[in-house]
Amino acid sequence: MQTKHPLTELPPNKLMIAPSILASDIARLGDEIRRIDDAGAEIVHLDIMDGHFVPNLTVGPPVVRKIRACSRRPYDVHLMLSDPAAFVKPFAEAGADNLTIHVEIAGDVRQTLKLVHAQGCSAGISLRPATPAVSLQPFLDDVDLILVMTVEPGFGGQSFMHDMLPKIREIRRMIDLSGRPVHLEVDGGIDQETGPLARRAGANILVAGTSIFQHPDGIEEALATLRGRGTTAR
Repeated sequence: MQTKHPLTELPPNKLMIAPSILASDIARLGDEIRRIDDAGAEIVHLDIMDGHFVPNLTVGPPVVRKIRACSRRPYDVHLMLSDPAAFVKPFAEAGADNLTIHVEIAGDVRQTLKLVHAQGCSAGISLRPATPAVSLQPFLDDVDLILVMTVEPGFGGQSFMHDMLPKIREIRRMIDLSGRPVHLEVDGGIDQETGPLARRAGANILVAGTSIFQHPDGIEEALATLRGRGTTAR
């Protein structure tokens, strides 16, 4: 297995951008990943869906293995699966550096997080918009990342749910009280308008797809805008 670069190697107080390749040109996937790497994105975000936990299908471990060589950045893999435990090892061996599971799964959440760590990956936990922040409390000592979904998971291109901002703030308080260096990531409808809102609420990793890959001025400008430095951000 190749050397892992878990997200614990990255500072939790630094703003980082994780482009979601779900919104990229899949016919040119390798080139698209190289573009975001060259543009300075810190993380590559991959959405894995099984058609059961969420109503969509995406890619499996063989695709991740093929694209692993396209970037030196950490691969942040979001497992939107009914049974993520069965896929922890295949995705870790394919090249995942961080594996995020959902708190809503029917299986043993803590045991699955232990499986992730056993593969040398950092472990994340995510929650749907309707799931309260308090559901994460039992797992704060087991995770390195919390992912707040600001859309209903399943499809890209959705609008940011502004009523998730209080949840982001609540989870930021939970993290701070824990005293642990846990990343707070947001995903769903993140663009030049909503990214700053998520940052001010306490997020340090912004997952964005459409606003990066379909930015009229290119990926470099899209990343700069999300960081608050682009020409369209001023």
